[in-house]
Amino acid sequence: MTRAVRRALLLVGLGVLLALGVVVWAFAKTPRVRTATCRRVDLEQRLVASGRVMPPARISVSAMTSGLVLAVGAIEGQHVHAGDLLLQIDDAQAKNDVALAKASVAQASAKVEQLRRVGAIVATESLGQSQTNLAKALDDLERTQKLAAKGAATGLELDNARRAVELFRAQKNAAEAQQAAAQPMGVDSRVALANQLHAQTQLAGAMVRLAQTRLSSPHDGTVLSRNVEAGDVVQPGRALMIVATDGDEQLVFNPDERNLAVVARGQRARAVADAYPQEVFDAEVSYIAPAVDPQRGSIEVRLSVPHPPAFLRPDMTVSIDLAVAERKQALAIPKDAVRGFGTPGPWVLVVEHRHAARRDLKLGIVGDGSVEVGAGLKEGDEVVVPGEHAPTPGQRVRTERID
Repeated sequence: MTRAVRRALLLVGLGVLLALGVVVWAFAKTPRVRTATCRRVDLEQRLVASGRVMPPARISVSAMTSGLVLAVGAIEGQHVHAGDLLLQIDDAQAKNDVALAKASVAQASAKVEQLRRVGAIVATESLGQSQTNLAKALDDLERTQKLAAKGAATGLELDNARRAVELFRAQKNAAEAQQAAAQPMGVDSRVALANQLHAQTQLAGAMVRLAQTRLSSPHDGTVLSRNVEAGDVVQPGRALMIVATDGDEQLVFNPDERNLAVVARGQRARAVADAYPQEVFDAEVSYIAPAVDPQRGSIEVRLSVPHPPAFLRPDMTVSIDLAVAERKQALAIPKDAVRGFGTPGPWVLVVEHRHAARRDLKLGIVGDGSVEVGAGLKEGDEVVVPGEHAPTPGQRVRTERID
């Protein structure tokens, strides 16, 4: 082999080594990215939130009248029945007012009875007597007029006879008015009946004020709080006790208003009390508030508990896991692969011919770590999952599958 040939072969070898070095250098500079495959899986979107146990009703017991508290009939945590005494306020003055009102009713009723039985009889007798007196006076006047015409009676006697007629006619008119007044619809009867009604109304008011000195439980329930002791002087409107009524407990939580579109009545949930983390029980959405809380941007959701466990207590903290959507064999990718998630324009990077390419997406439900792809990808596409290297669209990449 001549010297020239050897030199040529050496130059060719150096060129090959240089080219190989460039390839190796270029390959080393290509970023390595993690990828996941777009595949079909069963997806279930769940809403997990913290809530509280809410009793069927929470009743605030307040006094309707001021006074000294004589006795308190229940303590915190005590179960009470409807009608049980919760609070007794001094009722001495109220009882005295009732006694006076009863006496007024008895007096007014006696007056009505007197008019009904005696007044009408007396008025009738008085009218009959006045009619008799008037008839006699008229006869006397007629006789005196005849005697005066003959000169047998003086003018004074005639005047006296006329005045007697006028007097007895006035008495008759008064007796007729008295008889009319004593009738069932007469003036005296109406006045007596009005007085009787007024007295009965006063008695009813006095009995109401007496009843207000005794505060009873309106429903079966449990006393949650008590803010009064015997010897306190209470005022109207002040909350003295809080009673949680018996009944089926509900769970209440306040998810962000962005979840309003996926929450619906009838959806099933699993719940667990923080105090009993091993005891899981079922619940169901029964109520969604008609308005959003403008201060917090949340919506109130209540869940019924068909079979409440015995350990549930009002205001107990619970964790709620609510199933809001489900898809069988949905086309899905890891949620972390989506750029702009939660915006109007989500997108991903896919690997095409060893280069990163951008794809705009339309998303569906969100599962546990995965998200449904409604449009933009097909089954088997390889998407870039964010990691150490962040390639740009069009850049050559090396892939490392993570699924």
